[in-house]
Amino acid sequence: MKKDVLILRHMVHEAGGTLEEALARAEIDFRYVDLYEKVPERLPFDRALGLIVLGGPMNVDQVDQYPFLAAETQWIQQAMSAKLPVLGVCLGAQLLAKSLGAKVYPNAVKEIGWHPVEFTAAAAADPLFARQGEHMVFQWHGDTFDLPIGATLLARGRNCKHQAFRFGRLAYGLQFHIEMTATMIDAWLKDPGNCQELAELEDVDPQKIRMLTPRWLPGLQTLAADILGRFTALVRRVR
Repeated sequence: MKKDVLILRHMVHEAGGTLEEALARAEIDFRYVDLYEKVPERLPFDRALGLIVLGGPMNVDQVDQYPFLAAETQWIQQAMSAKLPVLGVCLGAQLLAKSLGAKVYPNAVKEIGWHPVEFTAAAAADPLFARQGEHMVFQWHGDTFDLPIGATLLARGRNCKHQAFRFGRLAYGLQFHIEMTATMIDAWLKDPGNCQELAELEDVDPQKIRMLTPRWLPGLQTLAADILGRFTALVRRVR
């Protein structure tokens, strides 16, 4: 029976980016579950190697408008119960936090573009992060979450405290977008919905984001190759 990593996608322009690259390098099969097209009644966790939950512009409580959000918290809980590696990115991290009983709510400011995060002392001993210090990452979010009870904070930010956490040994939530490529950033900045959002924000300059991307993207992709490479090692153990 073929096994693969399930990647939950909420919008057509949300791609796996360097996540795909890391899985391909590790020769791990994956497939997208495009929730904006069809919501399955169940996910095949009996033949899954792991679960990745990507981002999206919705918030976790917009269940009436996006019914799949209710199912996702249950799927995340099922994946953790099955002892599968779980990785939530942006909205995915918020859904992971919600599935663990934590509150998700609007952040004081919207973080869009390049922002620094500081890896905690706990991150130095973490099997995925294995680092400390500050790093520039790409952000696009308006919500944040309380740290779930029993979770370990791995990264914090100046404008948004909870940037990465681990729950147990196999579940990780990253508020920032570790998966970005130059093509993805360009596409996001050109997306009509995103353009409308940016036009309403006086403190976010799309041109500045474009200008800073060549400077900061290589470092983010190096970070992604490191952390996501270790995530694929967790998946290989399951396989």
